[in-house]
Amino acid sequence: MKNPLDSLWGTVIAGLVLTVVLYFFAGNFMGSIAGFPTNSGTTGGIFRWVHFLAGVMWIGLLYFFNFVQVAALKDAAADGTAAGITKHVAPRALLFFRWAAVVTWLAGAALLGEHFVPAFMLQMGTIGLGAWLGTIMLFNVWVLIWPNQQKILGMKPASDEEKAKARRVAFLASRTNTMLSMPMLFFMGVGVHGI
Repeated sequence: MKNPLDSLWGTVIAGLVLTVVLYFFAGNFMGSIAGFPTNSGTTGGIFRWVHFLAGVMWIGLLYFFNFVQVAALKDAAADGTAAGITKHVAPRALLFFRWAAVVTWLAGAALLGEHFVPAFMLQMGTIGLGAWLGTIMLFNVWVLIWPNQQKILGMKPASDEEKAKARRVAFLASRTNTMLSMPMLFFMGVGVHGI
């Protein structure tokens, strides 16, 4: 039998199966011995879980780009090894980055449900601030970062001058998202957990 950890999708499936097993264990066994809450709304719980998982991927990749890849590309350009990053790493990371942003936003909207409009009208306190910051960040991903990265990576034709401008716009939008992620995560956490 093949080890599921040998492939990414095998690992993902194993993680999903483990989640289900632990959920039933925690809900049934732990609930019976420690008063573990077993009825927290399955649909809401699933949306919260998807929101959290996709958010970890989105913000994790955002931080990877800003804390690791930007500096690594400078060093790689200096020694002539940047092609591997721009050809193989960046396109794959950007694929997961942009779609994790969409899934995070959609799952968050589903979580808000009937409270969606009041949250965006800032009638629900800090969760609305977090939702607005997340929406601005989603806009930056799809309208500023991704179209410019396509030029930078040669996925769309662009002159050297256009690529230089695209680098600056994508860089500043990515740094803006890194900055916005800090209050966004704070307000989401405060809004959900009432800290």
